[in-house]
Amino acid sequence: MSRRTRRLAQRTLLYLVLTGCAVAYIYPFLLSVGTAFKTDPDATAHPLNPVPSHWVLTAFNELGQADFLRWLANSVVVAVLVTAGRLLFDSMAGYALARLRFRGRGAVFSTIIAVMAVPGVVLLIPKFLVLKQLGIYDSYPGLIAPLITDAAGVFIMRQFFMSVHPSIEEAAKIDGAGIFRTYWSVVLPIARPALMTLTILSFQGSWNDFSGILIAHQSPSLDTLTTGVGRLVSGQLGTGLQYPLQLAAAMAMTVPVAAVFFVFQKYIMRTGEGAVKE
Repeated sequence: MSRRTRRLAQRTLLYLVLTGCAVAYIYPFLLSVGTAFKTDPDATAHPLNPVPSHWVLTAFNELGQADFLRWLANSVVVAVLVTAGRLLFDSMAGYALARLRFRGRGAVFSTIIAVMAVPGVVLLIPKFLVLKQLGIYDSYPGLIAPLITDAAGVFIMRQFFMSVHPSIEEAAKIDGAGIFRTYWSVVLPIARPALMTLTILSFQGSWNDFSGILIAHQSPSLDTLTTGVGRLVSGQLGTGLQYPLQLAAAMAMTVPVAAVFFVFQKYIMRTGEGAVKE
């Protein structure tokens, strides 16, 4: 066997393995999408066939008759406000830890790193007790307040601001800009890549959050998509397995997150956009 033939055989084998891995990865998603357009009998009789026997919109019609629009509205409100809050407060905290000199700065940053290592489930009961004590349990502020800042976001912004050349801020100070004006008008525009990354992570995290939303309310009117779809999966809103209805809700829940990711994904790999003019 010649070297060229051997290389062609190796490359063909590699492509076959990669294709198999891709199919194994994508198949569950295709199965979910296909099942959403099936009837209940078809989904029960052919659970592993991603192609419906008859394409129907029954599950989506039933979903529209449920409280899906209210869940969607609640999810949008929570995700948008949480994302905006994290962009503001995480960037402010990150800039303060990167540039301001104050006593205990190292201890504060170490505490933030330590918080990142704590499993989220450990904080659920303390969050519930704090919400009850503040009187905002089972309300929109109770859904939003615990999520409006996060340690990971502060860490990301702090690390980015540390990479910004100090001469940029020194030039702004010479022109008479104060600390906040320097942060807002000079440094923050340079941090666009980090802000876009934080936008994706914050929107996805708040949109998909289940446990935090669950312990923050008990009224069905405050259900988001995660807790509402959870009721569908548990069968509280109907009888039978209702696979098409459940997967139709899951697919509709995935679309906004996927849209945000594809819009902002190009910014993830960028490390900076600023330059220092000598």
